[in-house]
This record gives sequence, C-alpha cells and structure tokens, in this order.
Amino acid sequence: MIVLKEAERNAADENAPVEQTVREILETVRKNGDAAVQSYTQKFDGFLPPSLRVDKEEVKAAYAKVSPEMLETIKFSAERIRDFALHQKECLKELRYEISPGVVLGHRLIPVESCGCYVPAGRYPLPSSALMSAIPAKAAGVKRIAACSPASRGHDGIHPAVLVAMDIAGVDEIYCMGGAQAIGAFAFGTETLSSVDMIVGPGNRYVTEAKRQVSGSVGIDMLAGPSEVVIIADKSANPGWVAADALARCEHDPNSWTVIVTDSRKLAEETAALIDSQAAVLPTGKLALESWRNNGRILLADSLEEAVSITNEIAPEHLQVMTSESSRTAEGLTNFGSLFIGHYAPVAFGDYVSGPNHILPTMRCARFSNGVFVGTFIKISSFQEISRKGAEDLAGRCASFAELEGLFGHKHSAEVRKVSPEGRK
Repeated sequence: MIVLKEAERNAADENAPVEQTVREILETVRKNGDAAVQSYTQKFDGFLPPSLRVDKEEVKAAYAKVSPEMLETIKFSAERIRDFALHQKECLKELRYEISPGVVLGHRLIPVESCGCYVPAGRYPLPSSALMSAIPAKAAGVKRIAACSPASRGHDGIHPAVLVAMDIAGVDEIYCMGGAQAIGAFAFGTETLSSVDMIVGPGNRYVTEAKRQVSGSVGIDMLAGPSEVVIIADKSANPGWVAADALARCEHDPNSWTVIVTDSRKLAEETAALIDSQAAVLPTGKLALESWRNNGRILLADSLEEAVSITNEIAPEHLQVMTSESSRTAEGLTNFGSLFIGHYAPVAFGDYVSGPNHILPTMRCARFSNGVFVGTFIKISSFQEISRKGAEDLAGRCASFAELEGLFGHKHSAEVRKVSPEGRK
C-alpha cells in the first residue's frame, strides 16, 4: 500500500477536554431541573423558551412553514425508514421450546418503556435525524417517545421542518433544548420532563460525553464521533462521482473524514484534482475542502483484495464500493456501519431516503457493534418455566455445581425442590 494523500492533522487530538464541563452541567441539571436547562439554553443557544415542552399548536403551525415539496419528501423518507424497520422487526422472533421434560425455555421481545431522541441542530437543521431515531422506536413498540432539539438560528424555537419530522415520526413529547443539559434532562428528569429509559441520537462532543457519563443510569445507543466514509474504487469508477461523494461526507463538520482506497493511481489523481474543483462551486465547499485537506486520505492498494483488507481494518461508519464487480468486492467486507454497494449507491441516499438507519457506529466501533435499528429499542429477555418433573431432573446437578462453588444457599434452594409438595413443612 502507498499513501498518496495523508491527513494533515488528527482532529480528534485537538478536541478540548470536555469531561469536567459536562459533569458540572449534568450535576446542575440534576439539582435544578427546568431552571438549569433553560439557563443553559439561553447561554449556549441564545434563546430562552417560555417552556421546555413544545405544545401541539406550535407543532401544528410548523406544517404551514414547510413547503409542500419538503413535506412530501419528509413523508416519503419516513415511510421508507418505517418500512425497513418493520421488516427488521419481522426477523426478531420470540422463542419458546421444551429442552427436557418439564423444562421450558425461551425469550420474550419487550420494548423499552420510554426513550429520548436527541436531534442535533448545529450548522444545519436535521429533520432526517428525527426520523431515524424516532421511527424505529415507534416500530419497536416504545410507549413513550420524547424528542428534543436546540433552537434553530433564525427561528423562534426548533426549526419547523424538524418539528414536522418529529410529528410524522410519531413523537409523543417535544422539547426545545440541546447540548449536555438536554441529555441530563432526559436522564434525570425535571419538573417538566419525566426521565426516560434510553437515549438515542447523534450530537457534538459535549452531547457524546454527556451520554457516556449518564450511561448505566439510562441506556444509550452508542458514543458516536464525527462522520466517516471509506470509498473503495477501481478504474471503473467515475472520478467525478468519487470526488462528489468524498465532499458530501466532508461537509458535515471540520472533523469529518473520507478515505479513498483504490488500486488505480490514475483514478486517485483525477479524483484529487476534481475534489478541489468541485469544492470551489459548492456553497459548503470551503468547509468540505478544509475537512478533506485536514482529515482526508487516499490509499493506493496493490489489489482490490488488499483494499478490502485495509478497509476492514479501518472499520468505517459508511462504506461505499464502486468497482467493476461491486457485489463481489462487498462479499469480503465485514467491518462497517452501513454498506453502499455499486456506483449508483452514494451515502447521501442512506442519509435521507433509502430506508436503513443513518445513526451508525464510528471510531472503529463497527468492529463489534451496529447502528440504531428497531432492535435497539427491544429487550430480549429470557425465561424458564419449570414443572415438578423438570425440577427433579435439574436439582441434583444444580446442587452439585453450587457445592463446588461453595454457595450452599444455592444448593439448598435446589435441593428443597426434590421434596414432594406433600412432604413440605
């Protein structure tokens, strides 16, 4: 492998420590509830909502502020996401079987009671994130879905498109709040907001650190970092398309990154030149080009087999395959958050309209974890139903195991089951 372009800096190393700041915010929210969240909202977002909770009239009014075309697009995307989530749910089955006479084993699928969906609102409004977090929860059967988003610049509260997306997704409660203080409100509850059982959704490093600190008292989906993509491309790929896909990922924020892995030096050189020229005409081109120069890489592999091996080691959030035999190349790929196979499958489709979730593992976590899906919100809880006959068969073995481990209370608990009901005292 030859490195044709290396990242100029490691953005992650430049992040200021946030652990103590977040700890102080969470503790203040725990103690002071609504007042703390509203104070931090005014401090960080420059907006003081009269109430944390957005009422139904405000949500209804948001529909008039969204164009008919945008409304139709949100509904289309919601239906695709919902359809995929429901198909995923069909793959999850309850289990019940008799392993031996009188011993019935199995598991139940139990949705979590409540969840909080965090919808970021930094540089851009993100109605897509509202759909991706709330719709799988609804499909899973979560009874209470709360969602929050910070106030959007230029709007008196949450962006109308985000409010509409939350409503279409089936959110039960909407709150105007963001940052670590919103995570604290979800985790601990306030006068206005009851605590939730699980928190999902992407956010900046303060949100991520807050999720880390409350994890354990509530469930979380994952600790996600900046957006990532690896693009595997050979000489059959269109360098203009590869450049466009690289810039699409880089425009998220200055810490996002793209890695292009190819066995074609010609493609690599043409793509690098086109990234510069395409960025010059994009409204977001300055940010995207900064991110590409600072964090982007081009790796020249000896073969597509080596390209696959390199990519599995990187374990990216998003993974595109643009080769002459994309499906065959994809067969060897094992570490990714979401896979996009073929020249006509850009990550942008997955971000919005294809159907699978876009809340995905980053920072090499794809080696051992998956993105948000309907199963994120479902507990698979085992059970054992044992009759007198079953207990008689198990008691002796259980007692022997317990004695070996020195747990004589366990031994006694097993042995008393060997006594017939008539022999009980």
